[in-house]
Amino acid sequence: MSEGIVLHSLAALAYALLALGLWRSLAKGQNTLKMGMAGRAGLLGALALHGAALYQTVLPPNGLYLGWALALSAAIWLGMLIFWLESFVINIDGLLLILLPASVIATVLAAIYPWGHLVAHASSELLRVHLLIALMAYGLVTVAALQAILMAMLHGYLHRPVEQVEKSSLVAHALDCMPPLLVQERLLFRLIWISFIALTLTLITGSMVSLSLLGVLVPFDHKTIFTVLSWLTFAVLLIGRYARGWRGRQALRWTLAGFAFVVLSYTGSRFVIDVILQRG
Repeated sequence: MSEGIVLHSLAALAYALLALGLWRSLAKGQNTLKMGMAGRAGLLGALALHGAALYQTVLPPNGLYLGWALALSAAIWLGMLIFWLESFVINIDGLLLILLPASVIATVLAAIYPWGHLVAHASSELLRVHLLIALMAYGLVTVAALQAILMAMLHGYLHRPVEQVEKSSLVAHALDCMPPLLVQERLLFRLIWISFIALTLTLITGSMVSLSLLGVLVPFDHKTIFTVLSWLTFAVLLIGRYARGWRGRQALRWTLAGFAFVVLSYTGSRFVIDVILQRG
């Protein structure tokens, strides 16, 4: 566990240095943000440190170790990995202004609260596949939620009086560096579609694991209930998008509601148990 704490701390430092570099460029008046090869290599190095930290902590010999902070860290890592790959297709480097600080927070929390519990039946390959898919779904939904928050902030600032925006030059520069709202909206719904597919696979593999290990097709527990609620939320959002043209604030509200259900399905409950109630 100590190696995981050190690696998480190093990953947090790497993310923080990258974030500091971007915000310093912004403070100097740079109106566009585009990571060069050095920046991409630095981000890949931070992702490698982060991934190694998760490997050391979450995958002990012949076991599987998870806690609320570790689950959040894994979700952010997967989300950042998806962003890194997506950035080769479309220029969304401005989103790092919010994604990098979120990564710093997640890795710092994992270093401060590395505790968790050994997952029962961790030797089951089906369970490992299920948990991997679930973490992928949580990571995608987390990035989608951060994207939705950023879009809401940008939408709010665009509708402010010009003189109010000019009072905060750093905020104005940050907004100038963001991709256009239409580009962000396309990216958001692409993330939601992939998240919805991953949540669907999470429910299917979860049912298979439950039937195999417990003899019950659909376990009636909080994780299943909140995951189903998240799946239903995104299903309604996608239907509303293509049947009724939902977009803007309406789409953002549904996205954040789905994210809230995902958080409650695991991370939130483990936070209450591990931190507030201090139970293993």
